[in-house]
Amino acid sequence: MEMSNREVLLSIQNLDVVFKQGKNRFKAVDNVSFDICKGETLSLVGESGSGKTTIGRAIVRINPCSNGAIYFKGEKISGKLSHKKDQEVIRKIQMVFQDPAASLNERATIEYIISEGLYNFHLFTDEKDRMEKVERAINDVGLLPEHLTRYPHEFSGGQRQRVGLARSIVMEPELIIADEPISALDVSIRAQVLNLLKKFQRERGLTYLFIAHDLSIVRFISDRIVVIYKGRIMEIAETEELFKYPLHPYTHSLMSAIPIPDPILEKKKKLFIYTPYEYGENDRPTLTDIGNGHMVYGSAAEIEEYRRVRFG
Repeated sequence: MEMSNREVLLSIQNLDVVFKQGKNRFKAVDNVSFDICKGETLSLVGESGSGKTTIGRAIVRINPCSNGAIYFKGEKISGKLSHKKDQEVIRKIQMVFQDPAASLNERATIEYIISEGLYNFHLFTDEKDRMEKVERAINDVGLLPEHLTRYPHEFSGGQRQRVGLARSIVMEPELIIADEPISALDVSIRAQVLNLLKKFQRERGLTYLFIAHDLSIVRFISDRIVVIYKGRIMEIAETEELFKYPLHPYTHSLMSAIPIPDPILEKKKKLFIYTPYEYGENDRPTLTDIGNGHMVYGSAAEIEEYRRVRFG
């Protein structure tokens, strides 16, 4: 995917997110920068606690930015916004959450849950128009109109996640942040939800930021992958480039954790454990493009070595 001639939909520049409690400070996101192009799926991958969800929540402005800026379609959306701009951003950037049970209101019918955004933003002309939009959304995610009168507890995890998807797409967003949307689902249901996401992308020209901890899942859905560790970006590359040439040791450790379907091979495989390197004062690491759109975090000597490994 050639980045230079693609339209950048979302741009994150030097983002820091710091949480404070009394005198304690915790930097969850540290100087993160990347762009998401229109129509692509960019996956953010790292282990639990690496700052993936924090970045997603900063984009939808649940978590305030401590430093840096976030731009959507060229306009800054971090910090204070006018009411009109705020409403537009909420509508255009939707989030699908990890736990479909916790993110749906148990006391509301499915019809109301899907309609809530339409009510809040007055996105329908009359009752007939609202019901048409809701029924189209429920059909698009593979559920039936008779499901609209039911409540979330009457559904399986996979069906609840479909309701969460319907609630997002009814708003006609341009960017969907999918925060581990399949990690709580059975393996057979995961493929169905991933196929739905791909279908919406084709039909509606949607752009995704897909947050996950499992590299094997993102290989199927991503155009590019951002590998993050303890709030810092370690590597960015196109999907196949990253799987062919994983350069950073942390990426190697994530790759080694991918399960092998053959139990004998799985037993024999060696897990690679990443040990962070302590850099000296004169050898500050940076995120550097080594060519082919492949960016790696490292010191000058490490970057030189990564170049040699990748290009010979």
